[in-house]
Amino acid sequence: MKDYIEERAVEIAEYIIETKATVRQTAKRFGVSKSTVHIDVTKEEFL
Repeated sequence: MKDYIEERAVEIAEYIIETKATVRQTAKRFGVSKSTVHIDVTKEEFL
C-alpha cells in the first residue's frame, strides 16, 4: 500500500508542476480530497 501512496504523491507533484494546477484542481483530477493532495506533496518521507 505504501508504494501506491508514494507513486500517487509523485504523480500529483508532477501534475502540479507541469500544469500549475491548484490543490483543488489537482484533488478533482485525481479523485482525492484537498487534504490528501496537501499531505502527499508535503510529507517528508516522499520527498
